Amino acid sequence: MSNMFVADVGGTNIRLALVQDGELQQITKYLCKQFDTITGAINQFAIDVNVDSFEHGCIAIACPVNNDAVKMTNHTWTFSKLELQNQLSLNSLLVINDFSAVAFSLPNLKMEQVIQIGPGEAVEKGNIVVFGPGTGLGVEHLTWTDSGWQTLDGEGGHVDFAPNDEQDIIVWRYIKSKLGRVAAEELLSGRGLVNIYTALVMHAGGNVEYTDPADITQHALASTNLTCVKAVQQFCRIMGSFAGNLALNLCTTGGVFIGGGIAPRLVNFFANNEFRQKFEDKGNLARYVKNIPTYLINEPNHGLLGALAYLLQQTKEKH
Repeated sequence: MSNMFVADVGGTNIRLALVQDGELQQITKYLCKQFDTITGAINQFAIDVNVDSFEHGCIAIACPVNNDAVKMTNHTWTFSKLELQNQLSLNSLLVINDFSAVAFSLPNLKMEQVIQIGPGEAVEKGNIVVFGPGTGLGVEHLTWTDSGWQTLDGEGGHVDFAPNDEQDIIVWRYIKSKLGRVAAEELLSGRGLVNIYTALVMHAGGNVEYTDPADITQHALASTNLTCVKAVQQFCRIMGSFAGNLALNLCTTGGVFIGGGIAPRLVNFFANNEFRQKFEDKGNLARYVKNIPTYLINEPNHGLLGALAYLLQQTKEKH
């Protein structure tokens, strides 16, 4: 079988893996900031796994990929698909949105790779949605067609944020004054968690101590800072409202999945928080979403798994 690779590129990390016998092998993670270009990262991976060259590749990346020119939303890398294919001497190069890849992984995830939050039961071949707070906020829908699963691309993370309670309004006002427009990504992302924390501190007349989302998460999990705890609780509530909106958008009876780098660390907050209550808080349409299940993806390589599924589908080299 020809040498193939898959890559999952976020604003912070790039994960790469060899594809051998239809499986992921030698999964490797680098910080994006280690390399000036994505070409450099892939070439370093080839060296590290002792491969002279690749014939096929699939890159899942956190930005729009409709055109030949690819420019990352939350990082400095830019490249031409055609030039990158030539630089790497590939027979074929597939470039898909990172959340398209996550979506393609969902039908293949086993129950031990997800954590269900609250009630609900998935309908087989029902529409699915996945979203993920990380460096940014990715959103992707998946629908069943006569030719199999088909992703529905979009930039759902950039829709307007709609506040639902007084605490939401506090955060909305803070972001509105800072940016002029309040998009969902400005709350449901790493910087979003910082925005929520900062807004709550400033509203209470306190001093902002933390500007790194990892610090806020750490203090919330350890219960060593009350405002950090409140910020993460609100983060989860807002995620519930947003998840419910996505379920309404496309009747996602196959389930709502949450990925990204932040949510899996907050399992206890989801279980003991108003996430599911906010998910179902849709007025006279509460019954519409009540039986739709919500899951946390508990599989760190789901982006690679989705890129693998797409690559195998496109190259027809299925195991």
